[in-house]
Amino acid sequence: MEILHVAAECFPVAKVGGLGDVVGALPKYQARAGHFVKVIIPMYRTRFLYENQWELVHEGGQHIGPYHFHYSIIKEKTNKLGFDMYLLDIHGLLDREKVYGYQDDTERFLAFQVAVCDWLNKWQHKTDVVHCHDHHTGLIPFFMKYALEFRQKLSDIPTVFTIHNAQYQGWMSWDKYYLLPPFDTWKWGMLDWDNMINPLAAGIKSAWRVTTVSHSYLDELKSNANGLEKLFEYEKGKSTGILNGIDTQIWNPETDSLIVSNYNEEIVTEGKLKNKKELAGHFGLDPQKPIISFIGRLVGEKGADLLPDAISHALYQYNGDINFLVLGSGEPHLEHTLHEMKHRFSGFYNSYIGYHEPLSHLIYAGSDFLLMPSRVEPCGLNQMYALRYGTIPMVRSVGGLKDTVKDMGEWQGFGIRFHQPSVWDISYSVGRALDLYYNRKEQFDWMKKFSMQIDHSWDKSAQQYIDLYKSLKS
Repeated sequence: MEILHVAAECFPVAKVGGLGDVVGALPKYQARAGHFVKVIIPMYRTRFLYENQWELVHEGGQHIGPYHFHYSIIKEKTNKLGFDMYLLDIHGLLDREKVYGYQDDTERFLAFQVAVCDWLNKWQHKTDVVHCHDHHTGLIPFFMKYALEFRQKLSDIPTVFTIHNAQYQGWMSWDKYYLLPPFDTWKWGMLDWDNMINPLAAGIKSAWRVTTVSHSYLDELKSNANGLEKLFEYEKGKSTGILNGIDTQIWNPETDSLIVSNYNEEIVTEGKLKNKKELAGHFGLDPQKPIISFIGRLVGEKGADLLPDAISHALYQYNGDINFLVLGSGEPHLEHTLHEMKHRFSGFYNSYIGYHEPLSHLIYAGSDFLLMPSRVEPCGLNQMYALRYGTIPMVRSVGGLKDTVKDMGEWQGFGIRFHQPSVWDISYSVGRALDLYYNRKEQFDWMKKFSMQIDHSWDKSAQQYIDLYKSLKS
């Protein structure tokens, strides 16, 4: 099959969160299975752009409302990512360093989507499926079906729309209606939700099939979808949950060049100890004590606002017999609080405020536990990375965390799950980690070996997507 993935991120070209990891891995595994896979994202000014070789493959012109723009598309020459990587550039809109966070993001991603459709419309053949990811591409299924310029050629191409996080929907006022390409006005309701143009809702309504990144997240969206609950209930017949995987070539402690000592499940105890000593030394922590780490965005959605009180409470309750480490960035006041705590709890707690991909690998390898107190977690990849490195996840029982972490109280359980995003639940889970894991060396060593053998690779999930695509062609 020929598959085109359209997204705002793709690791290692441009990544902000889990979306980038997924779009960087899923196409690679589909290509390995014998399919012809392409990925297109905006041409941000990133290191990957400047450090690799590209060729110009297409140029065109389009407009959003009265504003005409020229766009160009380049392709990475060597296929180094395992699939065809395309970047789409629009001068003045997409030629920036950051992926998101600009006042004109609405116009930026709208122009990107119009240009992608124009490019598809110019192809001499038809791709088998267009797979769109999150609200930044949610208007593409609508344009392919109902935009006057595109529908004749593109309306019969199957579209799949994957929701990585329904909290962000790309809302825009109907005042910006004039920016959209001309479309069948009888279909305006496909764009509308709660008197706003809602790209996420448009993608759900217009795509041939809708997927979420875990089974539990699909169920949760019917009751907690930031206003789209009724839509998910209505469209449940064409929706399915397909659990994300991880790229086991990149996330492999046996070959990972970003950690100080490689290891597999046979020498996990020794290997992790060497990495733990390096990690502890770097952050002024005690390697004789368990290290509980948090890696992620410092936002309420991830439960990061609970960290200051939860860490303080646990350190007092357990007499400093634990170490905490935080890596992440997000809300400024939370960044400030977590930074200031380093002085108050010196020797027991430390943090790195910012994004640091190499450091995250060392933290997975050197930590004993990974804390994820998320309020919302569509799938989560960090818990899978942790398991791959023999680090025990401590997670709230929500979304993909519930689907991938089995509590140690269950048969062959290998993690810790708690139900409420609260300081008390986190503190209680820390106690369980100490009493039932860390202080029982034989059981803890077995758990690390067992967790490393759990298969969360993309192979199974990539095939599920292929089967879904094929069902649309039959």
